[in-house]
Amino acid sequence: MSTQKGPISQFIEENYLHFNAAALVDAAKGYEAHLLEGGKMLISLGGAMSTAELGISLAEMIRQDKVHIISCTGANLEEDVMNLVAHSHYKRVPNYRDLTPEQERELLDQHYNRVTDTCIPEEEAFRRLQKHLEDVWHAAEAKGERYLPHEFLYQVVNSGVLEQYYEIDPKNSWIVAAAEKNLPIVCPGWEDSTTGNIFTSNVIKGKLNVHTVKSGIEYMIYLTEWYRANSSGKGVGFFQIGGGISGDFPICVVPMMYQDLEWEDVPFWSYFCQISDSTTSYGSYSGAVPNEKITWGKLDIDTPKFVVESDATIVAPLIFSYILGK
Repeated sequence: MSTQKGPISQFIEENYLHFNAAALVDAAKGYEAHLLEGGKMLISLGGAMSTAELGISLAEMIRQDKVHIISCTGANLEEDVMNLVAHSHYKRVPNYRDLTPEQERELLDQHYNRVTDTCIPEEEAFRRLQKHLEDVWHAAEAKGERYLPHEFLYQVVNSGVLEQYYEIDPKNSWIVAAAEKNLPIVCPGWEDSTTGNIFTSNVIKGKLNVHTVKSGIEYMIYLTEWYRANSSGKGVGFFQIGGGISGDFPICVVPMMYQDLEWEDVPFWSYFCQISDSTTSYGSYSGAVPNEKITWGKLDIDTPKFVVESDATIVAPLIFSYILGK
């Protein structure tokens, strides 16, 4: 296998032989085998992976059909586009651990919102996107149309109105790659995002109807229809980056179909990998070992299961590079 792959993959195979490093290799090879056998893959994005610029590797995964549906938080949905249109205005704070509360307040007063060592510029990032999103929300409402949150974002990206602001190569934006392919996206809890808050403010002001943007329940219906259409044969794998709602929400579609809808012959997820630094603890879903998911009717006894207990910003690009043969 190594001779057919590039230097990154060869380095991984030669050096990553034990512990979390070996789990990384096993997960990557399992992902690759799943695709080779005709399976499809869901990737879920927790945390702030878009601000960590996962788009550099994820966009190529999308272009090469190595991912078939994405579940992400509202933050990851919007922050990839914010990085695309305002990258030069981002501020890096390497010594973020040493900041005093007063220094944190100074960042707020300067309109910077900090994510670990990276500050997102409010004016250039949020406001550039806000106007164009409000335009498509109003246009849909005027025509009596309703869309899911990611569908509105696709409309904005595909229209080209943001190109005037591009500050990185668009090939490194996973949203641009996804919009070009009309890749299915599930964005549970979109309300918990800056753009979700902006939409809410428009509803409270009486400028927009709350039903113009479709709800999380409609996302579950959308996912149900997609899973039914794509889970035959090898089935659908689940590659979870981080924890939280972006992973919890989509994985539940399987037990929902056979327990609540009482549909028969609903296949379990056919591959599972989680990259997480959440420790296994009392009641922690993110820290639960995959076997716990067997008891919830999500995974089966023989489902390939992998856990890489490490930093997803380091691990995910390496796994994607291996799958891409780099």
